[in-house]
Amino acid sequence: MDIDIDAKTSFNPLQLFPEAVRASMIKDQKILKHPAGVYFQNIPKDVISGLSAIPYQQAEELGYTKIDFLHLGILDHFDNKQQIKELIKKEPNWDLLMCESVVVKLFQLANHYDVVKFIKPRCVEDIADCIAVIRPGKRQLLETYDHENKEKFRKKLYERDQQNHYAYKKGHAISYAMTVVLQLHLIQKGII
Repeated sequence: MDIDIDAKTSFNPLQLFPEAVRASMIKDQKILKHPAGVYFQNIPKDVISGLSAIPYQQAEELGYTKIDFLHLGILDHFDNKQQIKELIKKEPNWDLLMCESVVVKLFQLANHYDVVKFIKPRCVEDIADCIAVIRPGKRQLLETYDHENKEKFRKKLYERDQQNHYAYKKGHAISYAMTVVLQLHLIQKGII
């Protein structure tokens, strides 16, 4: 199991939690530092690298919980949570999403202007649809998108793919969509 926590790009969890152990992974038969994961549990530590002696895939199988601190550049533009909360309450200029030069700057959507243009988002849930449909095994659903009956589309979008056993959680799509809303506000203000 892992838990994702968004953080500013300057955040280093080991500075705040020196007892935590950086997660490891195996690539080309070498033990490497996981890009975001740390363990707060008592996990064996490699004495040479200082990393977890158990790569994260095996650690999960053994019941360890990895916390991924994901560096999110958008957070660098805010000093506190209140600023984010105030901006989230405001409606962004949805028309910005019809500009390819804007979409290429957006989290998760930068390479998917075609999807954004087709769905024409007018709310957070519509942006979440864009983010979810670009996931593996979901892209083919785009042709079934019905602007008049979005709920039917959304039911299929978030159900488990029977072939690959893959399901993308709506909660993840919504949280990523909220990040896009923040970006739209900052783009409109000329900050990014």
